[in-house]
Amino acid sequence: MKKEEIKDLMKFFEDTGINRLRIKEDEFEIELEKYSEVPEFTPEMCPTPAPQAPINLVVNDKTVSAAPASVKKDSIDSPMVGTFYMAPTPGAAPFVKVGQTVRKGSVIGIIEAMKIMNEIEAEFDCKITSILVADGQPVEFGMPLVEVEKI
Repeated sequence: MKKEEIKDLMKFFEDTGINRLRIKEDEFEIELEKYSEVPEFTPEMCPTPAPQAPINLVVNDKTVSAAPASVKKDSIDSPMVGTFYMAPTPGAAPFVKVGQTVRKGSVIGIIEAMKIMNEIEAEFDCKITSILVADGQPVEFGMPLVEVEKI
């Protein structure tokens, strides 16, 4: 390799994102390597986050824990993506109200998906404790629609 070719190779090497290059041609051999100013990553360089204790807040002279509640409440979830409706037609009475007891198979709402109205039924006998979505609200698959208490 000629001196001019080596200079061109070095210029090419400098302009690219390549960090190491090795060329061997007959008896000629050249190796180029860039040394970065940033040290090579090692696991010891990552700080380990300290465990966090739950935060306690004082509200109206009562201590309230800000730690997430681990109690999962029962709910009836959306089986599809669409728009949730609480009544069969606009202005009609809603299918369910908070405090109402429903039987397995009772309609609790409608989800419109692709212009098709799909009745959503209770999966078990239960009491409605809260309605989690508003009438006409878009819902996702698996999104809780109503919170219930199993009977």
